[in-house]
Amino acid sequence: MEIILSNASDKPIYAQITSQIQDAILSGELPEGAPLPSIRALANDLRISVITTKRAYADLEEAGFIDTVQGKGTFVAGGNKEMLRESRMRRVEELLTEALRNAWTAGIPVEQLHEMLDLLSEDE
Repeated sequence: MEIILSNASDKPIYAQITSQIQDAILSGELPEGAPLPSIRALANDLRISVITTKRAYADLEEAGFIDTVQGKGTFVAGGNKEMLRESRMRRVEELLTEALRNAWTAGIPVEQLHEMLDLLSEDE
């Protein structure tokens, strides 16, 4: 798995790392039990602070995506992938609700939002 960081992004670096690892886990690119690089190794690879990678791993662990075993390393958590997916679905719903509110404020009809979403999905 390759992590790509952008200084131009409005997201903090730790959040970019967290998001990309979550995506890799949910897509199956990182299967259950797969080892992750140590905090120091990831920091060196990405040329960032150890504190930044530690924050990303702490957020991932808190969300249930990874487990750290003292003396052995950090691994993709086993367990309920559906629960993790549901968490991401809730976040998407929050973002869509925000987009809907913004559209209403701007006077954009729902039909036009559908068209915009269709066009954006074609680009992906």
